[in-house]
Amino acid sequence: MTNGIAPRFAAVDWGTSSFRIWLCGAKGEVIAERRSGEGMTHARDNGFGNILDAHLADMAAPNDLNVVVCGMAGARQGWVEAGYIDCPAPLHHLADRATPVAHPTRDIRILPGVAQRDPQHPDVIRGEETQLLGLLAHDVASVVVMPGTHSKWARMDGSTLTSFSTHMTGELFQALTSATLLKHAVEGATGPTDHAAFTAGVREIFETPAAWSSRLFEIRGRQLLFGASADGAKARISGILIGAELASGLAGASQQQPVRILSTGGLADLYGKACDALDLPFLIEDADAATLRGLHAAATRIWP
Repeated sequence: MTNGIAPRFAAVDWGTSSFRIWLCGAKGEVIAERRSGEGMTHARDNGFGNILDAHLADMAAPNDLNVVVCGMAGARQGWVEAGYIDCPAPLHHLADRATPVAHPTRDIRILPGVAQRDPQHPDVIRGEETQLLGLLAHDVASVVVMPGTHSKWARMDGSTLTSFSTHMTGELFQALTSATLLKHAVEGATGPTDHAAFTAGVREIFETPAAWSSRLFEIRGRQLLFGASADGAKARISGILIGAELASGLAGASQQQPVRILSTGGLADLYGKACDALDLPFLIEDADAATLRGLHAAATRIWP
C-alpha cells in the first residue's frame, strides 16, 4: 500500500526514446510515477523485463501487480509484438486484443496498435490509439490532431476510430532547417517565435496548399531581397508546414466543430495559434492525462 491507497495496476507508456510508468489505484488515481529515457531503443539492449521490474521494485509495487502497456514495447522490434486491430477500430476493443507477456509473477498485457489497410492510404499508429481511448473517457471528438515529429490526425465516429493520417511535419522542419538551403535562412535565429511571420505562413499555405514548395523557397528570397530576419524565416517555415498539415488534416471536415489538439507544452500552443490564425475553433487536451485515462480504461476492461 502506497500513500494509503493499494495499487490496483501499473500503467506503462513505452515510447521509442522514453519510458513512463504510473502506479494506479482502483479508480485510476496516481499513487506514484516515474519517467526515464529507457525507451524501446534502450530496452532492446538492456531487457524490457529488467527495466520494468527495476522501476516497479523502486516504487515498492507488489510482486504480482498487473501491468498494462501501450506504445513501442508492442512493436515488431519491441518486447513482444502486439500486432494491430484494423481501422475502422472500436477503441474499446484494444483491451480485448491485448497481448500477454510471459512473466513469473505478473500478468502483463501490451495493447495493440491500429492499422489502416487502405491500399491508397496505408498507415499505422502505436501509442496514439491509447490516447484517443483516453480522450473518449473524457469527451468524444470527431477530429483530433496529435502534433509531433510525425503528427497524427484522427477521425472519430463515436468511440470508433474511422480513419487517420500521419504527417511528417516535425521531421520535415528539422530536415529543411538543417540540410537544405534554408539552413542559411535560419542561421542565427535565437529569439522567440515571430508570430506575425508564423501566422502569415499558416494563412498563405492553408488557402493554397499546393504552393508549399514554392512558398518555402520564397523564404530565402525574402532575406536576400528584403532583409527578412532569421527568426522570421524559422517561424515562416513552421507556419507553412503546419498550415499545409491543417489543410490536409481538415479536408472534408466541418470547420464549425472544434479541433481537439491532443498535446502538451509548446506544440499545443503552436497548433492553437495556427487554428486562431484561421479562425478555427479548437480545444487543447493534455496528452499525458489522455494516455493515463486510456490505460486505465483498458486495465478495467482486462481486469474487471
